[in-house]
Amino acid sequence: MLTLLSDPQALADLLGTSLRLAVPIAFAAIGGVISERSGVFNVALEGCILGGAFGAAVGTYLFGTPVAGLALAVVVALIAGLILAGLAVGLAINQLVAGIAINILMLGMTSYLARLILGADATTTMPGFEPFALPGLSAIPFFGPILFDVDVLTYALYLLVPFCWWAIYRTPWGLSLRAIGDYPVAADSAGISVPKVRTFAVLISCALAGMGGAYIVLAQVHVFTENMSAGKGFIALAALILGRWNPVGAFLACLFFGFSDALQLRLQFSAPDVPYQLFSMVPFVASFLALVVFAGKVRPPAAIGTRYIRGGK
Repeated sequence: MLTLLSDPQALADLLGTSLRLAVPIAFAAIGGVISERSGVFNVALEGCILGGAFGAAVGTYLFGTPVAGLALAVVVALIAGLILAGLAVGLAINQLVAGIAINILMLGMTSYLARLILGADATTTMPGFEPFALPGLSAIPFFGPILFDVDVLTYALYLLVPFCWWAIYRTPWGLSLRAIGDYPVAADSAGISVPKVRTFAVLISCALAGMGGAYIVLAQVHVFTENMSAGKGFIALAALILGRWNPVGAFLACLFFGFSDALQLRLQFSAPDVPYQLFSMVPFVASFLALVVFAGKVRPPAAIGTRYIRGGK
């Protein structure tokens, strides 16, 4: 750690890696904020990330362009969102059970279809979104190359965070979303359709998580592997709790988890004799400790995880 403080280039590399590792979690976490603000607990973020990664790989493989990969990633995640909305909103099935079922479905489906469609080409490097520097901003000393010499999905995330904050806290739709998440009976009495708003929120949530999965394939590793989401959806759930169900707070929490992940990678490199599994636990331990410290100080949406039946008790 002292070496990082004395070596600006090493510190810049660590922060750049932290940002890249935080991006897929941030997409999922912001999506989770939208869903949970409506009262739907989206445990399926993990499966949506995996489905998005699969869709990105297949779309890029079949059409030869990362744009097609991104589009198919969103489509696959939306399919997962439709299933979740149908189970949790339409049929009022327990939201945790529905989310876990989707995670299991995505794990098995993507593993099977990847072998069927990609076959031996699954390990072939695919084209993706390359970084490009923004004139002027990328020339800012130290932070410029870290923040403004990145790929198009990272720039999209920069815009997504303030846009979602504005949509949730400064628009009539956001007011309806928050009202349904806190007191759906009152929102229903005011003429707001609880099922429609919740369904739309779930679809947006899953689509954003799918974009996070697409980022992994199209901007990080450029290949698809089984279960490559590797728990990122669950870290996103921790991030949105730490962020107090606020897009800006969730994004900052994701940066913290991204830094933890980047740090464990550096520790693996600096101590090759230590089993790497020990360092791989760092992001999860960090999320656990952060939740233990801060979980009791946040108030979730009052109706989160509860079923709503019009006219019911």
